[in-house]
Amino acid sequence: MRIVVDDLRGPRIARFLQDHLDHMREITPEGSVHALDLDALRAPGVTFWTVLDGDEVVGCGALKRLDDTEGEIKSMRSHPDRRRTGIGALVLEHILAEARNAGLSRLSLETGATEFFVAARSLYARYGFEPCGPFGDYGDDPHSAYLTRAL
Repeated sequence: MRIVVDDLRGPRIARFLQDHLDHMREITPEGSVHALDLDALRAPGVTFWTVLDGDEVVGCGALKRLDDTEGEIKSMRSHPDRRRTGIGALVLEHILAEARNAGLSRLSLETGATEFFVAARSLYARYGFEPCGPFGDYGDDPHSAYLTRAL
């Protein structure tokens, strides 16, 4: 497997991310889906990585700079057929290293608070993320869990 910076112009990653957005909209109430679409992921200050196994897209993740010292993890996803195979940890370790190399001192994220997201929250906890309040442009949302860690 390899992780590559992606300009989000290819049809495979577009389809992969659309599947992600569609799934989040199925399991999360309207107004509580905070996943970014392609245009938002192409914004300045966002770096997006695709995980490839051969030519197959099997995962992704992004780092959004919030300011000179803080960043946010966005769009972490593993292909449904490849969940619990280490792709999430691989992407998270990559983002942590890239954030440190960029001079950031804190990373935060928003994920779901429901049962579906238990595995994701457990992964983040294993890497030192702890619960926090809403950050950036987020507000209180009972369907969201906010996590942060120093780098």
